[in-house]
Amino acid sequence: MAQPRPLPVDPLAEAKRQWLAHGWTDAADGMTVVTSVMRAQQLLLARVDAALKPFSLSFARYEVLRLLAFSRAGSLPLSSVVARLQVHATTVTSTAERLVRDGLIVRQPHPYDGRAALLALTDAGRDLVERATTALNADVFTAPGLSRDDAAELVAIVARMRKDAGDFTDPRPQPEAL
Repeated sequence: MAQPRPLPVDPLAEAKRQWLAHGWTDAADGMTVVTSVMRAQQLLLARVDAALKPFSLSFARYEVLRLLAFSRAGSLPLSSVVARLQVHATTVTSTAERLVRDGLIVRQPHPYDGRAALLALTDAGRDLVERATTALNADVFTAPGLSRDDAAELVAIVARMRKDAGDFTDPRPQPEAL
């Protein structure tokens, strides 16, 4: 896929100019924030998709595999996957079905709750997610397109926005090291 040529003018700056020209002064900064973050998400997702393409993984499928690989037992209840990935249960269910079909995870009965299911990583799933993580680290995460300081500042700003939106609460203080 050919890299598109850069535009001679930043379309988001032009959109802000238009907002201001139309008298929407109070909304201009907010529109610029929203469209800037959405465009940045498109750019990052394109890089992530390119890194995951050789593994036939979408980012959603990768996230489920990575979350399971991070768990102590390589398995989690479906409800925990939904909560931790902060997506709708239907999304995780359909993603899990594709991962089961591909032999990357299995569904197991929950040992204590007969109504719940566990999602468990298979050896093939563990191998695939480790290789995909190596590619993502090399191709995207090591150099996300921002300096280390800018990346830290951006993460802090977005974290404040997420916290204010009710995405999470501050964690309890960790005990002091001995």
